[in-house]
Amino acid sequence: MKLLIISLILAGTALVVIGTLNNQSTENTSLTLLTQNKQLAVATFAGGCFWCVEADFEKLAGVNQAISGFSGGQIKNPTYKQVSLGGTQHLEAVQVFYDPTQITYEQLLAAFWRQINPTDSGGQFVDRGTQYLSAIFYHSPEQQKLAHQAFDNLNKSTRFQTPIVTAIRPFKDFFPAEEYHQNYYQKNPIRYRFYREKSGRDNYLQKIWGKDLKIKPPHSKNSTTFIKPNLQTLKNQLMPLQYQVTQENDTEEPFHNSYWNHKEKGIYVDVVSGEPLFSSRNKYRSGTGWPSFTRPLEPKHIVTQEDNFLFITRTELRSILGDSHLGHLFTDGPQPTGLRYCINSAALRFIPQHTIEQEGYGSLIPSTQPTQASEI
Repeated sequence: MKLLIISLILAGTALVVIGTLNNQSTENTSLTLLTQNKQLAVATFAGGCFWCVEADFEKLAGVNQAISGFSGGQIKNPTYKQVSLGGTQHLEAVQVFYDPTQITYEQLLAAFWRQINPTDSGGQFVDRGTQYLSAIFYHSPEQQKLAHQAFDNLNKSTRFQTPIVTAIRPFKDFFPAEEYHQNYYQKNPIRYRFYREKSGRDNYLQKIWGKDLKIKPPHSKNSTTFIKPNLQTLKNQLMPLQYQVTQENDTEEPFHNSYWNHKEKGIYVDVVSGEPLFSSRNKYRSGTGWPSFTRPLEPKHIVTQEDNFLFITRTELRSILGDSHLGHLFTDGPQPTGLRYCINSAALRFIPQHTIEQEGYGSLIPSTQPTQASEI
């Protein structure tokens, strides 16, 4: 079906594609991204139509860019036409460049499973053929280990009635697809939505995952076990505003909350679970009326997810163990991160520096020492 749509697009727009060469602007993107931003890491996934996989990954906070292309085949620099005929053994794939301080590889894996049918051995949804098979191409032993763990956990779950067949393969090479394929969901939103709806992808994913379609916070390996109380218990434990913010995703009033202008040295923990979230060292005056931080104490204690509640797309912040709504992440913060973690005071409990050790957070005392960011 995608071939038919592409043919109509090419005819309707008089687009001329030279079949023997990939667009030069995307050919060296992978190397350029990693060279210019050494903080980024790379992951490679195949999940059928790369338009859809690219679009879903690029919506994740912490993902810098996703590139559509081909992996796992026998020839170098294949064209889309060559791959679509099924003779090169390439899979349509996407390379994901992400900031591991903002999103983990485990979270990327969780997002990947929620994009595909991992039990399909003949393709993905309406697209059939080996070029549309699903696969995880690992770049390191650690990625290999995590991919196999995720695979095994999903296979042991009752989510699917048939075995998982998604391949886990060593990464060898990646060749970007032609330029007209890159960011297709943005360049051709109407055609993309038409294809996506007709492919059956979203209907299948909603049926399989339901309310779990959004990524659930993974447990932190370095955190103590925390079992979240039921909602009635939390209502009894928390102040009304704390409950409304953390459990009902409410937002407190700016400039009229506990910590918006708070300057004392210490750390801020989740009011529900007590997991450490932010340090006074990374707090700054944003002028918004809410506590603002340039980075979290430990990135893996916070999960991000898309929030469309106000008819605009924002990045929601939630704690890992407490699953508390904290606030939102914006990209208008000061350097060196350029980020603003805009947090509700009602989601936080402040622990002064002089009581950190006695409350069991002694290892975090050095993290409260001031830096330039705290003086902004």
